[in-house]
Amino acid sequence: MAKKKNKNSYGEVYALGQHISMSAHKARRVIDQIRGRSYEETLMILELMSYRVCYPILKLVYSAAANASHNMGFNEASLVISKAEVNEGTTRKKLKPRARGRSYAIKRSTCHIKIILKDTSLYEKEDLFCFKKYEWKKKSTQI
Repeated sequence: MAKKKNKNSYGEVYALGQHISMSAHKARRVIDQIRGRSYEETLMILELMSYRVCYPILKLVYSAAANASHNMGFNEASLVISKAEVNEGTTRKKLKPRARGRSYAIKRSTCHIKIILKDTSLYEKEDLFCFKKYEWKKKSTQI
C-alpha cells in the first residue's frame, strides 16, 4: 500500500510507532496533554506523568527530534509538537483455558501513534517579514 506524502511538509518531521500494546483511549489521554507544546516542555511532562503509555510516547518524541536534527538540521530548542494523533491498531486475540474444557477469549488492543514536530524558527522569519509589510501599509494610510 502506498503512503501519501504531505505537500506542505516543509519544516515538519515525524515519527511513527505502530502496534504499541496499549489501548488508543489510554494513549489519547497523554497525547492531549502534550499537543502544541515545545519539545523540552514535552520531555518534562512525559517524565513526570505516571502512566504506562508515557514511555513509548517519550521514545517517539526522542525519535522525531533525532530525525529533525539529523535529517533536516533543525535545532531541538525550536521544535514544537504540531500534530500528535493516535489511531487504533489491530487487536490480538488469544484463548485462555477455563473450567470444564471451555475457553475464554482475551483481546489485547494495540494503537498507532504519530508525532509531528515543526520547527518554529522557520515561521518566525516569515512572520517578521509580514509584520514589516503591515507596518509599512499602516504608516502610508495615516499620512
